[in-house]
Amino acid sequence: MDYLLGADSSTQKLVVMVVAILLFVGVMALVLFVAELPKMPRWATVAFFLGPALLLIAFGLVYPAINTVLSSFKSPNLQEWVGTDNYVEVFTNPSMRRVLLNTLLWVLLVPTVSTAIGLVYAVLVDRTRFEKLAKTLVFLPMAISMVGASIIWKFVYDFKPASRPQTGLANQFLVWLGLDTQQFLLNWPWNTLFLIAVMVWIQAGFAMTVLSASIKAIPDDIIEAAKLDGASNFRMFRSVTVPSIRPALVVVLTTVAMATLKVFDIVYSMTGGNFGTSIVANEFYIQTFRTAQRGVGATLAVLLFVMVVPIVVYNVRQMKLSEEQR
Repeated sequence: MDYLLGADSSTQKLVVMVVAILLFVGVMALVLFVAELPKMPRWATVAFFLGPALLLIAFGLVYPAINTVLSSFKSPNLQEWVGTDNYVEVFTNPSMRRVLLNTLLWVLLVPTVSTAIGLVYAVLVDRTRFEKLAKTLVFLPMAISMVGASIIWKFVYDFKPASRPQTGLANQFLVWLGLDTQQFLLNWPWNTLFLIAVMVWIQAGFAMTVLSASIKAIPDDIIEAAKLDGASNFRMFRSVTVPSIRPALVVVLTTVAMATLKVFDIVYSMTGGNFGTSIVANEFYIQTFRTAQRGVGATLAVLLFVMVVPIVVYNVRQMKLSEEQR
């Protein structure tokens, strides 16, 4: 057991992986065998099928969640109870307040801007001859990893004095306009906005794809009726398109919002959370693994969970409302 729990080398990790796979196969074989036994009570069949899943949820989700909440009330080494000191630290420390403010900016701007761009692009592209090509180009950033996209944009924002040849596309445009080059990732809050632009670039393709499919699903009779009534393009967009795709808009907004709350790769790859750009997910990593402030790290994890819950609840309620209206 100590050999498995203390796996450090590649060989030990490989052994742990093989043992885990064999255990999974063994448990599933046992479940299927018992479920096929004759005269098996219905409750026993249900228990055998749901039992493993419930155990995995309990040990893989519920227990870590409870442990994280308890750790948020403990000292950095998790040995002493400190009450709400960690929460007071998060909400009173100026650097932590900036982390929360940055997170708020991300959650407000990324979903709304991404959805707006995706919606406008979906409406415009549906009328072009090169629809497939245009949609492919917009969706392409979704196929790139967050780290890959971050590296691309780090080159875009690269800084060199105006007297030297530029490698950053953004500063090259400034040189062409006769302006001085800028260090885009150093000055707050602009650096946070430039990082947000990367996430918008990635998520706009997702928003465009979902909303374009919803627009195409609008019944033709509704569109024809609006045209017969003499509705302009803008009136049709406001009174027909947007209300018809409202469920899709809610899904896109909430999905992008949850992805934004958990975003870590962009900040870590481009600035490492320096220069006032850190957000909750990134600060959780810094406090837990870099500075060993595990109590504060657990507090940030709890706050991240608290921020995600209202978005999930809103999404579920809107989906139920849409089903009732049908």
